[in-house]
Amino acid sequence: MYGYHGSMWTVPGRRDEVVEILTSGAGELLAAGCRSYVVGVTDEDPDEIVVTEVWLSREHHDASLRLPSVQEQIARARPMLAGRFASRELRIVGGLGVDVDEPVVDEPVVDPAPER
Repeated sequence: MYGYHGSMWTVPGRRDEVVEILTSGAGELLAAGCRSYVVGVTDEDPDEIVVTEVWLSREHHDASLRLPSVQEQIARARPMLAGRFASRELRIVGGLGVDVDEPVVDEPVVDPAPER
């Protein structure tokens, strides 16, 4: 299993709007191979958002970034981001709610982009 832990910073005063965007489409991620998607904020920094994700594989994570709904969320959030990011990739070895023995039988699936 693949994990991603990242922080992003918004322009001042826009954190709650970006959090709303990040959490509004989370339901679709399960079908894309996501097993945990958690969005948090810190009391120490009013502009920081922390996202922790667990995926069946890195390929599933990467494919999810090409989903039309995810692309739309990125486009909506981008103007409110300050351009500062930090992240770590993880190999998930266990934990509450994580089945590291779950077989990866499906290849990542991405709906084709709509024709214009």
